This record gives sequence, structure tokens and C-alpha cells, in this order.
Amino acid sequence: MMQNVHLAPETDEDDLYSGYNDYNPTYDTEELENDTAFQQAVRTSHGRRPPITAKIPSTAVTRPVATGYGSKTSLASSMGRPMTGTLQDGVARPMTAVRAAGFTKAALRGSAFDPLGQSRGPAPPLEAKNEDSPEEKIRQLEKKVNELVEESCVANGCGDLKLALEKAKDAGRKERVLVRQREQVTTPENINLDLTYSVLFNLASQYSANEMYAEALNTYQVIVKNKMFSNAGRLKVNMGNIYLKQRNYSKAIKFYRMALDQIPSVHKEMRIKILQNIGVTFIKTGQYSDAINSFEHIMSMAPNLKAGFNLILSYFAVGDQEKMKKAFQKLIAVPLEIDEDDKYISPNDDPHTNLVIEAIKNDHLRQMERERKAMAEKYIMTAAKLIAPVIETSFAVGYDWCVEVVKASQYVELANDLEINKAITYLRQKDFNQAVETLKMFEKKDSRVKSAAATNLSFLYYLENEFAQASSYADLAVNSDRYNPSALTNKGNTVFANGDYEKAAEFYKEALRNDSSCTEALYNIGLTYKKLNRLDEALDCFLKLHAILRNSAQVLYQIAHVYELMEDPNQAIEWLMQLISVVPTDSRALSKLGELYDSEGDKSQAFQYYYESYRYFPSNIEVIEWLGAYYIDTQFCEKAIQYFERASLIQPTQVKWQLMVASCFRRSGNYQKALDTYKDIHRKFPENVECLRFLVRLCTDIGLKEVQEYATKLKRLEKMKEIREQRIKSGRDGSGGSRSKREGSAGSDASYVDPLGPQIERPKTAAKKRIDEDDFADEELGDDLLPE
Repeated sequence: MMQNVHLAPETDEDDLYSGYNDYNPTYDTEELENDTAFQQAVRTSHGRRPPITAKIPSTAVTRPVATGYGSKTSLASSMGRPMTGTLQDGVARPMTAVRAAGFTKAALRGSAFDPLGQSRGPAPPLEAKNEDSPEEKIRQLEKKVNELVEESCVANGCGDLKLALEKAKDAGRKERVLVRQREQVTTPENINLDLTYSVLFNLASQYSANEMYAEALNTYQVIVKNKMFSNAGRLKVNMGNIYLKQRNYSKAIKFYRMALDQIPSVHKEMRIKILQNIGVTFIKTGQYSDAINSFEHIMSMAPNLKAGFNLILSYFAVGDQEKMKKAFQKLIAVPLEIDEDDKYISPNDDPHTNLVIEAIKNDHLRQMERERKAMAEKYIMTAAKLIAPVIETSFAVGYDWCVEVVKASQYVELANDLEINKAITYLRQKDFNQAVETLKMFEKKDSRVKSAAATNLSFLYYLENEFAQASSYADLAVNSDRYNPSALTNKGNTVFANGDYEKAAEFYKEALRNDSSCTEALYNIGLTYKKLNRLDEALDCFLKLHAILRNSAQVLYQIAHVYELMEDPNQAIEWLMQLISVVPTDSRALSKLGELYDSEGDKSQAFQYYYESYRYFPSNIEVIEWLGAYYIDTQFCEKAIQYFERASLIQPTQVKWQLMVASCFRRSGNYQKALDTYKDIHRKFPENVECLRFLVRLCTDIGLKEVQEYATKLKRLEKMKEIREQRIKSGRDGSGGSRSKREGSAGSDASYVDPLGPQIERPKTAAKKRIDEDDFADEELGDDLLPE
């Protein structure tokens, strides 16, 4: 225990070495490595010192320093500066020499933790807008003008042209008010020119859409003459379009050229469109040489299908055969810029690839490609049909040249269609044998072409009533392409003509399964059901067809006729009224309406429609007979005479019409005229008993001497008639009373089926429609060649 006790040494009064070790501690460098505060400062570079509060003593450990007098003093640091965090004069010194901007430690001392600042209370309210200020009124009015312009454009897109025009006018009025207010508040340089331009341009467009061309031109002039509007000269194209619609071709060309001068050459596509409009306008004015120059320039700079087709038309108009050939070759060479069909065929069984191909197989881009290809084929086919008869010595040689050119191009599949058109041209020239020979050439071609040719051959033989040949080629067409609805329809027609209606219905059904839009098959199956007396199914077919062909007169009549067969005259009358609204001059439809009203007991309505039918077709004996009988029933025998006289002109060998004329004279009290008429009838028909009876009666009433002569002739004729009847009766008794059978045809029904043609109950032929659609090339240059 005592070893830990140290006794303080006794101090000597006289120390010879006192003060020897006294020195300034600032220069104490030997002990720096033992100074923990200094070493800590060096390691932390003074910027990353551990935080020290003002109330905590310095981390630097104070060490006693001996002095010459033996006393020990506490050093704050080895450098002699105050310790960090110590209180000096009662004020806390900052932690470091550099502190964060805006940060005061004393301000936070004693505050609670509040990271969201909830103790500060709610934010002050936003400064309210002053709606009465001029600037705010101008902003609101400008917003309203923009909304009206947008609503006008939307209404135009929806087809409501009147509403679009009203909105455009309203926008124009509000825009003028806006300009006046802006001029009062600010300088004129601050006016929104873009808004003014859009309002005027929309107003002019709406005027043009509503065919108010004068107002549209005035509005366009306001825009064009304002030099503050940049690129306003382009609107002269629209002005040229308006003049073209007004058939003011000279001004249209003038404005097109003015617009062309103001459009820079970098806008190549726009310049091409304007040149195309200029060429079309030249064609309309008959200046074909100028049109040729425009289209030639287009085909050399940026060839397109419309320009190539119009160039062919221009050369056709001037009769330049060689140039027509060259223009046709240029048209064929125009690139389509569409993807090949192989792109849409999956190369492998990758499910991801198949999904992508399925998605793009019928998207909008693919539909646009199909439309572009169909348009190109239409232009090429029309141009070939147009120039083939004139580019060579005969149309056959011309077609052969076109076929060879097409075969060497990307449209090789059109060559077969041109060959079929060649056969149709033979038909138009009444050369039936050449048409058949041309179509028979396709019997060794691929299945699609063979089916098309066999379909047309079947149709031709069907029209010639050679049903065996028609059936043979229909079978060939079906075997070549089982999914060809036209072939199946023609096969059904041949079976229908042979009276096998059930089998015909099966072919029509199969055609509809392959192509639900085949209207010929749907119409024919309705006729078949009517023949089979399945009226409900027939009515269903015709109503479906009516939904597709809204204004088809044949379909409307069939519906009315089915209702008549179903003994529903009111519905039949209603559908016939729709029919005459489509074909108001159809005499047979009008007479049918008269017949239905007559059966309902409405004589006045029946007379009205019978009279209209007679007015359009005064040779219908049934209508003439009804009108004559109507006037006799209403005691206007004088008016009935003209109808019976017309009937006697139509059927001069029928004595009853002349007897009716004489009877009308007799009933009206004109006995002398009646007597003269009966005498004339007796000269023409001396063995007519009725005429002699009326002659005897009239001569007796008048007291003429000829009565005895006519009476003698009458007795002799009656006796001869009695002998003749006895012979006929004895002959019938000897033959056992056998009667001859009367054979009926497919059209023996008293009511007609086709209200517009002489044929009765004949099915429509699918190939007939094909020929109608392949009529001669349409040479019109409509407004569709103008840019929107």
C-alpha cells in the first residue's frame, strides 16, 4: 500500500538551476506528436471535426506544462488558440469558421422537431385575379375565338356545314372586337396576326364548303392582299379551285400560275399538285397541247398514276398513237411503293412473329396499300381499254400489244383481265363466236383465270338459252374455283331454268356462304323460295337485300309482290309507293297500284294510277280496257271511245274493240254514228253474229229497209253456228272426251316479276353484273384530281 504513496519533495530555497527550463509553449514542437488535439485537427483537415457543443469541454486533453517556478498551467491547445466550443464573454462561438448561409444555431436552440412546418400555419391565399382588367378581358376573348374556330372545324368534319359556317362567322365577329380592344390597350404591333389569319382562312373554307363562292373569294382576297400575312399567296390555289368549280377556267389557270410563282422550288410536292390542276383545267378547256406539256413535266419530275392517266387521255384526244403507247408504258412504270404480299406470310412457326403478322395483316396501312394497288389497276385497265382500239389497225391487235406490255411489268396478273375484256369487246360488237373463242383460250390457264372465263361463258350460253352448255361451263367454273360466288350463282341459274328449285337454292346458299355480299345469289334465292311457295323465307331474303340495295326497283317490287301473295294488300301498296318514288315513270308499277286499289274498292285512286300508267305507256291493253270500262260505269261513254279506238289500232284483228266503240256511240245517243260503225265492222267481219244483231236492232229502231237483209244474214249465221257446235260435240263424244294439256313456262304467272323488263321470273346472272362493270373507260376528269 505504501508503495503507491508519493511524498511531495521538499523545495530548496536556493535552487541553482531555477528558470533554466522556462520557454514559450508556442514553440514547443517536440511534444506535437503527443498533442491529441493537434493530431485530431490534422487528420480531420479542420473541415470534418466532430461536432462539439458550447457546453462540452474541448476534446483536446489539456496537459500540465511545467514552468520554471514549478507551477502547472493548462493549455487550451498546442497553438495557443481558444478551444472550439468554449464560451467567450458569455457568447457561444460558431462551430467552424464557415457556416451555412441563413443558419443560426441559436435560432433553433430549444425548438421542437417539425419537418413539415405545420407549426407555421396555412399558406397565405393566392392573389385574386382582377377580371375587370383589360388584359384579362382580352385573354378571355382570345380564348373564346380559338374555341369557336375549333368548333367550326369539328362541325365541318362531322358534315354539318351550316353549323360550321355559323361558328366561323361568330369567330370572325369576336375576332374583330378583340382587335379593337387590343388596339385601345396596347400598340398595334402586339396584335395576334396568327389568330386573325386562322379566323379568316377558316371562314373562307366554310364559305367554299357551303358553295358560297363569291363570299369565299372575297375572304381569300382579304388574306392575300394583307402583306403582314406570310405565305398568304399559297391560298391562291384555293381561289383557283373555286374558279374551276365555277367553270371559269381562264381565271382558274391564272390563279394557279400565280400560286405556282409564289411557292419555292423546295416544296416540290405542292408544285406538282398545282401543275396537275393546271393540266386538268387545260383539258376542260380543250387545250390539249398545253395539258400535255403540264403532264409531261410532272411525269419527268415526279411520276404518279393520275398524271400518267391524264397524259394518256390528252394524247387520245389529239389522236397521237405513238405518244399514247409511250404514255401507257410510263403509266405502267410508275412505282407503287407498297410492300409485297410475301411480307404478310409467316416464314416460320414463331408465335410472336405470327401475332405481329396477324396484327398488321389488315391494319390501316395495309388497307391503304390495297386501295393504292386497286387504283393503279383501275387506271391501267381503263387506259388499256381506251387506247387498244385506236393504237393499231384493229382493236384485237391493240389489246395484244397492251397485254404484252402488262406482262412485262409488275402488273402481270392484269394481262388475263385484259384478255377477258377483249372477249367482252367482241360481245359489244355482236361477234359472239370470237368472244367464245377468246374465252375458251383460258381453259388451260391457272384456276382463277379459268374460273372467270368459264363463268362468263356460262353466262353467254345462258343468255342464248343453251342451258346444257351453260351448265357445262358453270361446272367447269365451280371445279376450277369452288369459292367463286359468281360461278356458283350461274350454276344455280342453270338448275333453276331446268325447274329444280331445291337444288338451285343449295347453290345460291353456297355462294352466299363464300361471299355474303353476293347480291345476285341473295336475289335469286328469294325468287326460288317464291317458286317453292315459301313466302316467309322469300320475304326475309328480299328484306335483307333491301337493306343492302336501298333503291333497287326490282327488290322493292319483289317485296310488294310477296306481300300481295301473302294477301296483305296494304303492305303491298306501301312498298309499291316506295317503288314509284324510285322509278316514277314505270307504267307497270303504276298499273299494279291501280289494280290493288281497285281490288280494295277505291275506284278514284285506281283511276289515278291507271291513268298515269296509260300516260307513260299508252299501249297496255289491260290499262286501256280498265279505263274504258271505268268511263262507261261512270256514264261518260264519250270519253271511253278514245280508249277503245286506240285498242282497235293496237289489235286490229280483235273485233271486240270496234264493237265497244260502236256500243259507246249507241249509249251516248249517237245512233247514226253507231250504225255507220256497225256497218264498217260488218264489212271487215261479215261472220260476226254480235255485229249483225246490233245492226238488226238499230235498223228496226230507226226504220231502215236494210233490216230484212241483216235479219236474213243473222239467221243463216246462227244456223251455221248451231251445225258447227253439233259437229264439235259429236267429235268430242267419239274421242272419249280427252282434253289437251296446256304446258306452262316459268313465266306463265299472270303477275310479272321484273317491273322494268320484259322477262318474267328469270334469275339475275352474276356474270351480267361483271359485264356491266366492265363498260368502256370513263374519260371524265372529276374534282377528285384536285388536292384537298
